[in-house]
Amino acid sequence: MAIREIRVVPDPVLRTPCDEIKEITPAVRRLVDDLLETVDDPGRAGLSANQIGVSLRAFSYNIDGKVGYVLNPVLEEKSGEQYGDEGCLSVPGLWYKTRRAEYARVRGIDLDGKEVVLEGTGIMGRMLQHECDHLDGHVYLDRLEKEERRAAMKYMREHQK
Repeated sequence: MAIREIRVVPDPVLRTPCDEIKEITPAVRRLVDDLLETVDDPGRAGLSANQIGVSLRAFSYNIDGKVGYVLNPVLEEKSGEQYGDEGCLSVPGLWYKTRRAEYARVRGIDLDGKEVVLEGTGIMGRMLQHECDHLDGHVYLDRLEKEERRAAMKYMREHQK
């Protein structure tokens, strides 16, 4: 297990749709361990595999004491609406009001190939949508109005390490 470095916008891995996991290999098991260890830090709600440089469909979460992961997640239902602050480990230091569905449900599998269904409202619903967006090659800045998105991208360019 290892805490992995978070990839930051404009890293191309964040813009690449992730591949489905076809087989549970030792490398996939290590990936899940790393995702769980890396998300286990105060202020971290979710973490997708591409945020640590791996283009596979997997994410981990840590919300209100609930910690876990989903492999090959598919966002299969969402409803309602929420509009609130959203941030991202790959966009450090920036928070923007973002429109999301209030409720979301994701279906995937675990390391044993068993079906996992994860659903929630509020922060959990927001996280499910946010992580699935990552796995599809999107960051939350894509959901902002044009001027906010432009300002955020300018900030990221100016504050690169």
